[in-house]
Amino acid sequence: MCISLLGFPGISKADQYRQGLYFHKETMLNCLGMSFVLLLSAVGAATVERAQYDYYKYHPMSEITSWMEQMVKDHPDVVTVVKYGKTYESRDISLLKIGLNTGKEKKAIWVDCGIHAREWIAPAFCQYFVREILQTYKTDAKMEEMMKNVDFYVTPVLNIDGYIYTWENETTRLWRKNRSPGPEDCACYGTDLNRNFDANWGTVGVSFDCCSNTYPGTKPASEPEAKAVTEFVGSRKDIFLCFLTIHSYGQLILVPYGHPNYTAPNYDELMMVGKGAAEAVWKVHGMNYTVGASPDVLYANSGSSRDWARMQGIPLTFTFELRDNGTYGFKLPEDQIQPTCEEAYSGALHIITYAHDKTFSGAVANAAVTLWSILLAAGVTGATLM
Repeated sequence: MCISLLGFPGISKADQYRQGLYFHKETMLNCLGMSFVLLLSAVGAATVERAQYDYYKYHPMSEITSWMEQMVKDHPDVVTVVKYGKTYESRDISLLKIGLNTGKEKKAIWVDCGIHAREWIAPAFCQYFVREILQTYKTDAKMEEMMKNVDFYVTPVLNIDGYIYTWENETTRLWRKNRSPGPEDCACYGTDLNRNFDANWGTVGVSFDCCSNTYPGTKPASEPEAKAVTEFVGSRKDIFLCFLTIHSYGQLILVPYGHPNYTAPNYDELMMVGKGAAEAVWKVHGMNYTVGASPDVLYANSGSSRDWARMQGIPLTFTFELRDNGTYGFKLPEDQIQPTCEEAYSGALHIITYAHDKTFSGAVANAAVTLWSILLAAGVTGATLM
């Protein structure tokens, strides 16, 4: 329509007026104004669409990567992307570092998701977790305090190659391991990354059949993904207050250790905090989570990232096994993403708050020390309480 603003050569203005082909200057300005409004509307619609990232659906890796970049653009004062390794297929392993810049060295919280490729609810939780802390720290005094005192290191997907593979088709949907090739005499692919850490490696809960889902690799940290976590966290182990690794399924909160012959030196504290987290989970949607060491409530295993982190001296290390109890298993429907994330966030926040307050609040720390001293004086130990 706006092409007629300049008139049509060979046709008199009077005829153009009669045929509606010629426009006054005011009409021209109106047309341009409408075009500008339409342009603004289109930009606004694109902005709304970006802002309405759907946290209650499963996203392929490309969308998660774009989301991570968008988090930095939307929150440049508190969010950065840190690349800390490469997968076997040469993809960047990245985390979001989230916290207020105080100009001082800070303590840290570790959260990783997606170490097992088929557990899609785990990366969905990590994205939800990031959104929640970014939405609340400006209005919630406690979260603001924690953002000042600690940095959150969140890896939305650790096993990127495996996760991408599960999106190929239905035959690959339940792939668990990474995508590195097996030994020379093996035609199968993949190592179970949560059996590949240097924590009683290769002793229990594994199979050295390279086609097995629990194949632990050829040696501790043989896999680039496990090596990346080992080097990144290991080189900063003194700053981490807690280490949370998110899995599915089973509705469990697991404490170290996976080997039945070993007990964490602060087992009682871990159980106390874990049970508090389970209670926080239950309060959201009435979902029951069981707390305990893996041999007691699930099965014995070795080489897990949780056990490795505890052996590095990180005091509070937990595995979350999210919904459900087996009805849908690894194929948890999207309509359960929201309640699952809401309750798990409450549980994780309980642990994180405890870890923070123990370090930055003398009253909590002193109370914990006093309780432990009383138990020791009474001859109560982790072994007698088990």
